[in-house]
Amino acid sequence: MKTVNLARAKASLADYARQAAQEPVVVTSRGRPVAALVPIENADIETVALSTNAEFVALIERSRVRQSREGGVTADEMRRRITATVRPRRPRYAKP
Repeated sequence: MKTVNLARAKASLADYARQAAQEPVVVTSRGRPVAALVPIENADIETVALSTNAEFVALIERSRVRQSREGGVTADEMRRRITATVRPRRPRYAKP
């Protein structure tokens, strides 16, 4: 892990990002970590945004607790329920 003091950081963000591909780069201020550059694998921007959103993470945690307490519905059961409530569409016929 590389540590860089914010006041002494001289390289460009691009340089630090390239270094982060090899090892995490932790930015410090007055000896305390304030940011970190770490490689991200197999994730898109939405995944990163949601995983760093405190409200979303709390929602997921509440859902996990509730699921472990009360149980849940399997994906197959949910598909069955959705299929049972969806009415088939009437076919559209083209006018002659």
